[in-house]
Amino acid sequence: MITPENPGRHNLKQIVLDYSRRLTSFISRRVDNDEEVRDILQDVWYQLSNAVDTGPIEQIGSWLYRVTSNRIIDRYRRKKPESLEDMAYEDEEGELIFPESLFAVTDTPETELERQELKEQIFVAISLLPGKQRDVFIKNEIEGLTLQEIADKTGESIKTIISRKRYAVQQLRELLENLSDEE
Repeated sequence: MITPENPGRHNLKQIVLDYSRRLTSFISRRVDNDEEVRDILQDVWYQLSNAVDTGPIEQIGSWLYRVTSNRIIDRYRRKKPESLEDMAYEDEEGELIFPESLFAVTDTPETELERQELKEQIFVAISLLPGKQRDVFIKNEIEGLTLQEIADKTGESIKTIISRKRYAVQQLRELLENLSDEE
């Protein structure tokens, strides 16, 4: 346990040595840009150095992963789509497909704002999914393919596709819960 009375450079150094590779891998699975991976990891170490000075951390591994997840989410929140095309996805023929919910008619400015915030949270959460899970989720939920059609197109077993979809849904629930808890 690290406490403010005994933060010790050795302890901090040991934590960085013990967790750097694991956290880098964790971030890399969710962020494509190497520079952003390094920036997020640097933010985590900075926050750890401040936390060591202010109070005890009992479960250092859990704390580090929680802070890392929050930093990844913060980065995605700051990145707003620059154009309508950024909100679309391409079908097999290269055509842009837009989710119908983007064009839904709203009753009031408040409901439009709520809908926009929800869309933003959903897009952030989907973008944080591991690649294969994200692909299965998008193909099934947004493009409307059945899980069997996805299995046939990818050449993978239906059980694998079902498993990826299940994990994607579980992770989306957790990510959206975390996003709504932070607000």
